[in-house]
Amino acid sequence: MSRPGNVREPWRDRIISEPGHRDAHLDHLFQALLRLHKALLDDERVSYERVHGRIPSNGAFLQLVLGDAWFAWLRPLSQLMVRFDELTEEGGESARTEIVELLTSARTLLTPTEEGDGFGRQYHDALQRDPDVVLAHAAFTGLLRQSLSNKE
Repeated sequence: MSRPGNVREPWRDRIISEPGHRDAHLDHLFQALLRLHKALLDDERVSYERVHGRIPSNGAFLQLVLGDAWFAWLRPLSQLMVRFDELTEEGGESARTEIVELLTSARTLLTPTEEGDGFGRQYHDALQRDPDVVLAHAAFTGLLRQSLSNKE
């Protein structure tokens, strides 16, 4: 596929090698994103339990993650992960294009900030609290940086 001005983007063809098959780099990115999401969930669970007491089961925790306002800030990341997984399974040119857009969105979403009260602020706070979140963040953003630097 050519961009305006006939600039070739050979990386697009490598994002997904064939429909239904996630290439190794995308698989590493997705696994790193899963680890980051899990670290954030674990950190939020600890914070929630400090305030509200022990969550009695994983099922109860899942219900809280899905419906309680405490965990609402994590939902954009959860939705991004679901879409990423769907796209890597779909394949095709439109999926490749959307994956690049999704990776760019992930980079923006996963930018911590001390300002405001949205995802960036909550993410900043989690990074300050939990070394597991820091390590997972570093692993994912390193892979993401490598991926996007080949695409821009």
